[in-house]
Amino acid sequence: MRNLPTERVPRRYRGAALSTLLFLAVVVACSGTAPGTGPRFDDETTDGVAAELTCMKHQPQAPGPRYTDETLRRTDETLALLRYYTANGAKPYCDGNDVTDIDRRWIDLYIALGADAEKVKRP
Repeated sequence: MRNLPTERVPRRYRGAALSTLLFLAVVVACSGTAPGTGPRFDDETTDGVAAELTCMKHQPQAPGPRYTDETLRRTDETLALLRYYTANGAKPYCDGNDVTDIDRRWIDLYIALGADAEKVKRP
């Protein structure tokens, strides 16, 4: 069996090693991604600016935990959903089709959040 050196690492190398490990720990901690919280509601804004719409587009994905889990729900995202349906909820869809199952889930969420169901009534 070979004898390993028992000398301690010089202080200057210990400091560098500690700094490197600390740096790597920070990089790893900051590069982690949040757990999947589902899609964001497409409120058809451009850089946060809402345009006057004559019709609505269908939502491509159903609401996920970002909107359905109260512990993950953010006020800014919820307000965008509420603002969109309050202003546009009774307008027709641009493709001329009716509400899809996915759209229905967003509308149900809008109502579950306490919004006025009259704003999303279909003619």
